Amino acid sequence: MSNIHSIISTAKQTIELESKAILNLSHLVNDNFAEAVNLIYNSKGRVIITGIGKSAIIATKIVATLNSTGTPAVFMHAADAIHGDLGLILKDDVVICISKSGNTPEIKVLVPLIMSAGNKMIAITGNKDSFLGLQADYVLNAFVEKEACPNNLAPTTSTTAQLVLGDALAVCLLELRGFSSNDFAKYHPGGALGKKLYLRVQDISSVNQKPKVSLSTSIKEVIVEITEKMLGVTAVVENEKIIGIITDGDLRRMLSKVDDFSTLTAKDIMSENPKRIDVNAMAVDAMEVLETYGISQILVEENGNYAGVVHVHDLIREGII
Repeated sequence: MSNIHSIISTAKQTIELESKAILNLSHLVNDNFAEAVNLIYNSKGRVIITGIGKSAIIATKIVATLNSTGTPAVFMHAADAIHGDLGLILKDDVVICISKSGNTPEIKVLVPLIMSAGNKMIAITGNKDSFLGLQADYVLNAFVEKEACPNNLAPTTSTTAQLVLGDALAVCLLELRGFSSNDFAKYHPGGALGKKLYLRVQDISSVNQKPKVSLSTSIKEVIVEITEKMLGVTAVVENEKIIGIITDGDLRRMLSKVDDFSTLTAKDIMSENPKRIDVNAMAVDAMEVLETYGISQILVEENGNYAGVVHVHDLIREGII
């Protein structure tokens, strides 16, 4: 336990050091950055992002972010590029080359090849006066004073800076394209984030059973309906309109108060004016109602008529919660 304070101190120092370096990046953003964004935005091609070592790993993440926000991007490893993968680069593509030093052997071989092909190149580098910085059409300055590594060797602060600049590029492009939440959902149809943006109440309620009873239904029949439909609830419906709701909890409360329920009907134990939601509402809106009112089910309507039930377990299963 004696090293706990030392570990916490080192962690905090790392976070503080990197946060200061990131904040300093805002002072390095200039016209070059804006022009690079406009270059990508107006390009008819893709964005090819390349790097080596840790910069290559950062490049793959930036590629993923751009692809998911409406800017087609492809990763090309700098070492592989000079051994055949240069064929990835098409005529109208914009190339982003990431390198902390801007002077690695692979970069010195790769950059002239890209330039000779006529593709525009953007550099993300911590050394704007490097070989890469001087050759590139646009330079995004990722300078950091020191790495978080105590030996100032392991790429830590520098790779964080590269990543942040990539995020800044992606967000600027996203705004220029007017990329909306609906667009985001198209690119993320299988993920929880996407489902929050496209999954509707009807998508869930339509696969559930549709428990319902009338005002005059006996309690025994109510119990059977709730049990058979397995949603812990039934709607009380007249002429397809929702009149009330009966839950498992209502039944338990009734049993704690009366010994003989043979003469009781749904009308006697139902809750009036239950929470309800339209079939075309987003599933995430149903989740908000459930959370706000601390309930487990919500009744669904279509054109004012009873259309089914959404249970909290449905939302959990779909990853909405």
